[in-house]
Amino acid sequence: MRNLVLFLLVFGIGLTASAQKIGYMDSEHILNKMPEYKKAEESMTKLTEQWVRDVSTKEEEVKKLKAKYQQEEILLTQDMKLERQRAIEKAEEDYKALQNSIFGLNGLLFQKKKEILKPIVEEIYKTAEKVAKKHKLGLIFDKASDLSIFYADPKHDYTDFILEELGLNSK
Repeated sequence: MRNLVLFLLVFGIGLTASAQKIGYMDSEHILNKMPEYKKAEESMTKLTEQWVRDVSTKEEEVKKLKAKYQQEEILLTQDMKLERQRAIEKAEEDYKALQNSIFGLNGLLFQKKKEILKPIVEEIYKTAEKVAKKHKLGLIFDKASDLSIFYADPKHDYTDFILEELGLNSK
């Protein structure tokens, strides 16, 4: 019996000593409070609008070539038809290449967004680390990320502490 009590006491102390204190933050809320992020969003919107115009212009060129070909097709010789078809195919390839280079998986939009947001996100995570150390937290989760949190007790929400450290008091 005495060994069982001793075992439970040691086991209980071990569990208490290894318990981690955790918290969470809402990076989306923090980003929306940051003036740098708002400027970055405006910059990205302007760039995106310009790129959409560029891609649309290229698409219109392809449509015009096709329409002109359809209008003149009966008047063209076989060689002229082939030449025009190649020109249309080349224009379509150029259009698709431009579209992919801008809006593709690793396109200009993705790269520019990454470049503009990197210093802002790094600042948030460095500040989160600072808050975690200050409040002796083992972990801080980001509520806004893809991580699923089904319930979060507000007493573990450290968003306001991070905003305070960034000088963006939410009051």
